[in-house]
Amino acid sequence: MKNAEYNYGGQAVIEGVMMKSPLKYAVAVRKPDKEIILKICKLKSLSNKIKFLKLPIFRGIISLIESLTLGLKALTYSAEQATGEEDKINKIEMFFTILFAFILFILIFIALPTGIARYLDRYLSNIMVYNLFEGILRISIFLLYLYFISKIKDIKRVFEYHGAEHKVIYTYEAGEELSVNNVKKYSTLHPRCGTSFIFIVLVISVLVFSLLGKQTLLLRVAYRIAIIPLIAGLSYEILKLSAKNIDKTLVKWAVMPGLWFQRLTTKEPDDSQIEVAIEALQGVLPEHDEIIK
Repeated sequence: MKNAEYNYGGQAVIEGVMMKSPLKYAVAVRKPDKEIILKICKLKSLSNKIKFLKLPIFRGIISLIESLTLGLKALTYSAEQATGEEDKINKIEMFFTILFAFILFILIFIALPTGIARYLDRYLSNIMVYNLFEGILRISIFLLYLYFISKIKDIKRVFEYHGAEHKVIYTYEAGEELSVNNVKKYSTLHPRCGTSFIFIVLVISVLVFSLLGKQTLLLRVAYRIAIIPLIAGLSYEILKLSAKNIDKTLVKWAVMPGLWFQRLTTKEPDDSQIEVAIEALQGVLPEHDEIIK
């Protein structure tokens, strides 16, 4: 019997996994003394207060913003627990961390491919060809980025926890008991993964940017930054639709490139990592309700 009441999801963190349900989220982290610590908190969404944010496109934008915020909080908490350090990252440090990450994202994945394409403008007179080239360039840069960071030891550990997260969710969705032996037989690749979402964003951006025509380099970068929320909203709807129809042959083929991407961001976990992911998922299941902070 399959469990299909909710679509549970989450992300890998430092030496742990964060899982979330519509009402709460849980972060399970393996501490230096090998103990697993579990933190469970209520999940508050702005869309519950402002109804129009539940409409298509808008819900994808708000979901992305809230997921990024929650992800950073979970990463911060896991770093504190995994290292055994008492000092917490304050709001100012978190703000500048987010700002630096955003600027880096703009420079590497928007300004760089747009700038390279701009200097080849004379050879790319057709707007569709131009945007296709820029899109392929952006995807190539993203793949190279994933490839090189996957070679870093600490990042590889995170990717192993990412694989554990997917395998545990697969096990639960199959209606099986959440045991290490059951979890191990499932794939590390999941169609609802954020990596697949990023791939959809990259593809949709090629189509949307084609509607903008040609501008100066500065305007091109500015337009691409401004239109990110719309692309994210559209991509969210496509990902949601594909997840509902994953059993259809055409959809299976359509999501295949996103799953290929995940081969870079997920690795096979060991038993101890699977145990942490199980703990995280159990923390958000209705049958395992605990005191929520």
